[in-house]
Amino acid sequence: MRSNIKSVLICFFDQKGIVRKEFVPPGQRVNAAFYVEVLKRLRKNVRRERPDHWRNNTWLLHHDNAPAYAALLTRRFLTDNNMTMVLQPSNSPDLAPSDFFLFPKLKMKLKGRRYQTEEIQAQSQAVLNTLRENDFQECFKNWHAAGIIVKPQKGTTLKVMPAPNV
Repeated sequence: MRSNIKSVLICFFDQKGIVRKEFVPPGQRVNAAFYVEVLKRLRKNVRRERPDHWRNNTWLLHHDNAPAYAALLTRRFLTDNNMTMVLQPSNSPDLAPSDFFLFPKLKMKLKGRRYQTEEIQAQSQAVLNTLRENDFQECFKNWHAAGIIVKPQKGTTLKVMPAPNV
């Protein structure tokens, strides 16, 4: 049973858990200007939730190649704020941890019902609250086991590359 309600969740997480999550307001397009505002809020959360990573600038941002994420405005913000980014290879949606870990967990718990916007957001929040640190650690372990390695690239970005077959 499919719902006519569309609710977009933007979620940032690491091996310890969720660092920032927010639902896109109904009718709001996720364009570069909106996404830069999300990134500003993310930076505040990282500073508060992961102070060691903030101080040492050891946190990495990984997102896919959506137009808002790849836009010049977004890239300029990332560069101006010295945010290290892991690039998503083209045509590789299955490499994003949210696509193989987070969203399938949400879909599995939420399928089979019709929701109103507030209800689906509350239910999504409840599912996210059930995830523990070891779930996130397993996600990143699987990401690494899938052959994803991070290689430094010029500037402040990193590039995700499939591990060579050995």
